[in-house]
Amino acid sequence: ERGGSVKFSLYSEIQSWPGKSAAQLYGEVLEQIENADRLGYDAYAVIEHFFFPKFSISANPLALFAAAAQRTKRITFRTLLHSMPYHNPVVLASEIAVADLLLDGRYEFGVGRGHGWMPPKAGIALSPESREWYEEAVELLFTALENERFSYDGKHFRIGDSGIVPRPADDRRFRVFLGGTSDRTYELAAERGWAVVVPPLLPYAALKEQLDLYRAKCAEHGNEPDIVWIHACYIDEDREVAKREAEQWMVGFLKGNASPLTDHAPPPADELNAAGYGFYTAGILEKLADTPYDQMIEGDIVWVGTPQDVIERIEAVQEVCEGLTEISITVNAGGADHWQAIKAQELFAHTVMPHFMASDREGVGAAR
Repeated sequence: ERGGSVKFSLYSEIQSWPGKSAAQLYGEVLEQIENADRLGYDAYAVIEHFFFPKFSISANPLALFAAAAQRTKRITFRTLLHSMPYHNPVVLASEIAVADLLLDGRYEFGVGRGHGWMPPKAGIALSPESREWYEEAVELLFTALENERFSYDGKHFRIGDSGIVPRPADDRRFRVFLGGTSDRTYELAAERGWAVVVPPLLPYAALKEQLDLYRAKCAEHGNEPDIVWIHACYIDEDREVAKREAEQWMVGFLKGNASPLTDHAPPPADELNAAGYGFYTAGILEKLADTPYDQMIEGDIVWVGTPQDVIERIEAVQEVCEGLTEISITVNAGGADHWQAIKAQELFAHTVMPHFMASDREGVGAAR
């Protein structure tokens, strides 16, 4: 741990693009995790997502982490996020407890409703009650993790005397994350003392109101803000080389994020809106995917350039984002070559991270 200093981590959607088998892609990700552990990154995070390969084939983060744990010594593993509608919350609590055991305490996770385009593919109705169901499922998940025996009497779940096995030790407290675009997400995180993850591709201004709400509610509940900032990142000592090498996969990263809406028939807009998934009908992801590459860089949607360019971008976020605890970079999306991901991890660790560790020692940086 670096005390109060800013942490650095890696985040991957494990986007699967044509030309690389799933086995090859996962093999590369395992090598990248091993490399990240050696380089001193604090955590490796992956999404949990189903059905849409260009967005993600990360359908079982716990299996990936169990494999990665055998090849690493200190890096923490993080699921962003467990998509609750696809799990029984008590069974998921049991699975998390086993994972935490096998990962020797190196596990943390987030919870969410998952992306709005997934429910029909899993045979789950897009229901106006889905948010109510989700909040109950989250409450039940933590009831199961935190109590040796429990009962639960809700609208959607009714359980008599129960208890998961194995269960985490009584003093085990996970670092928990919420992410998304609704006010309720930020209120719930503040109430529970959980971290929030800023979705990649969004500049600070897009979430300023929600982050202000989160900080205010944290103060109200006596909790410290814990904000994680995710951005796709690629660097080279020569800015033009960085831009040239990153272009194809950065463009692919944005297109991959929009692909469930652009490459497939999305669920009906009225059903998405009724279920509280209005974000997916707003055209935001499609518009982002059409952003010209130079505008992605200039508009702070992605970080591409020299180490100094990226340092300045991170410092600009630190200036405006009180409660920022961690910078998380994406390096392997959009069909990126394995060597590109390794290069980005290496250069970022050797040229960007030391700058912030030095500024922490001098009493600036995270203390702003």
